[in-house]
Amino acid sequence: RMQGGIFKVCVVVAAAILNHPLFLQRENTTIPERDAEVISRMKDHEERLLAEKVRLEQEVSRADQEPPKADPEDSPSWDFWSALSMIIFLTIEIWRQDYQDTAMQDANHEEEDYFPAGNISARTPLPDKAVLGSFHERCIRISGNESWRLREFVEGFADDLLEALRSVCNRDADMEVEDCIGVGSMYENWRVSKPLVCDLIVPFAPPEPYRFKFQLWCNSGNNIPPDRQGCGRIKVVKANEDGPGCLCGKTNLGEDMLCLLHSKNEKLKVSDAMDDVLCSKNTPYLAKDQVMKWFQISITKAWNRISHKYDFELMFRNLDSPGALKIRFRSGKLITFNITPVVQLEDTDAYFVSHFTLNDDNASDIYWPLTFAVYEKNLLKSLSKRLPDNPCHISCLQIVSFLNRKQTSLTGKSALTNYHLKTILLHLLLSKPSSEWRSEHLEKRLRDVLRFLEKSLQEKKLYHVLIGNKKVPKDVTIPSVFRAVEPLNLFRPLVLHRSLYAKTMEHFQEMLKNAPVLIQEYTPHFPNGSVHTSLNASL
Repeated sequence: RMQGGIFKVCVVVAAAILNHPLFLQRENTTIPERDAEVISRMKDHEERLLAEKVRLEQEVSRADQEPPKADPEDSPSWDFWSALSMIIFLTIEIWRQDYQDTAMQDANHEEEDYFPAGNISARTPLPDKAVLGSFHERCIRISGNESWRLREFVEGFADDLLEALRSVCNRDADMEVEDCIGVGSMYENWRVSKPLVCDLIVPFAPPEPYRFKFQLWCNSGNNIPPDRQGCGRIKVVKANEDGPGCLCGKTNLGEDMLCLLHSKNEKLKVSDAMDDVLCSKNTPYLAKDQVMKWFQISITKAWNRISHKYDFELMFRNLDSPGALKIRFRSGKLITFNITPVVQLEDTDAYFVSHFTLNDDNASDIYWPLTFAVYEKNLLKSLSKRLPDNPCHISCLQIVSFLNRKQTSLTGKSALTNYHLKTILLHLLLSKPSSEWRSEHLEKRLRDVLRFLEKSLQEKKLYHVLIGNKKVPKDVTIPSVFRAVEPLNLFRPLVLHRSLYAKTMEHFQEMLKNAPVLIQEYTPHFPNGSVHTSLNASL
């Protein structure tokens, strides 16, 4: 019986140790998506311990009902080992609960350390509307005529380059390139940094008889990983995969009829070319890296064909981004622009964006991020029409973007981008009355943007302005599937990576601290000192 009692004690101790929180995976303990899984595992462990406790009590009960043995010392010995088992079990369980509470408190304290007590943005001194207006007018605002001339030149050259690209491509094997579309800050009239950069996207489609089949993260049954929210896969399939048809895909032929233009051998050649150019290895899915390599080669060939027509050089700014181009004139003047191949999602204005992956992971190469840049441009345009004359929303966005860029030059990159700032502005435009955006309210709306950003960083939540947002006006014809889906958190990387969150918090706090100094430094000082005096008074 002594050996049995010792065995029971060991079983209880082993079960308690296995239930200890150190045995649970502690990576990414702040991820909301893992909370349910961790709680479920803890409940399973608790149920096992309770079952073990019930089993021990039943054995103790059966032992009490058995007739006494010859040796009277055995029963007290069994009672002793049972009691010892229960004491050890309760002690370890109490210790475990106390450990979990302490760990949760420590984690909360670590999160609180990123933010000092109180509302930082509310305590940040900002200049009055006169100083902010002067600062924006003289240091940030870009001439509309200058932006228009640049857009006209870039779009004209891009059209010529793409036409040459079509001529050098193999029409039977290469992708078919469509006309370019202007997106981003240059086409939304809030660009602040120089040199001015135009962002163009170029939709492309596969040659016949192939087509694209899309799998979105929000569609059930597509097995898109949770960390790929906002992405999708693009499957390359044959248009007539399930039935007979010629290579051109436009005529269904009978069994006894042949296409005079194409043969089965030509079909195989196209299939091989598609595998080499478009798809990820051993998969039917379109690969971002393969597309970007094809695009880089095609752009080079296209420029070689038309370079004699122009009196400047065309160069790649970044080999990791083949669409990042730079024009250098003989005078030394530079013009930069981005031209990125994209895949149109059916007949919508949503596009899958290609770019090189940062690693050699084959899985990440087949997941394409979805951009709603065209819808966002239309939304900003629609909301702007409802505002009073000379509104302050663009000025507000440009000032915050300027501060973010200057802080990045001081302390390096963080997770905070101008796209996040634009998203915040659009959320505020949807929630605040149009009368609140008059020019005299610039200082208040600027503080609203900073407060919104601070709250979003504290909660690690900044939802996409279009996906799952019922406030979006009906005249912005976003597909219904994206209106009904769960909101998409743009700050999810901050949840997954604590070091990135800490860096971003430091960046934000320094940006707020340096904002008054930067505005004072870049605000012009007049002989009478009027602006300078007003600024010092506001600080």
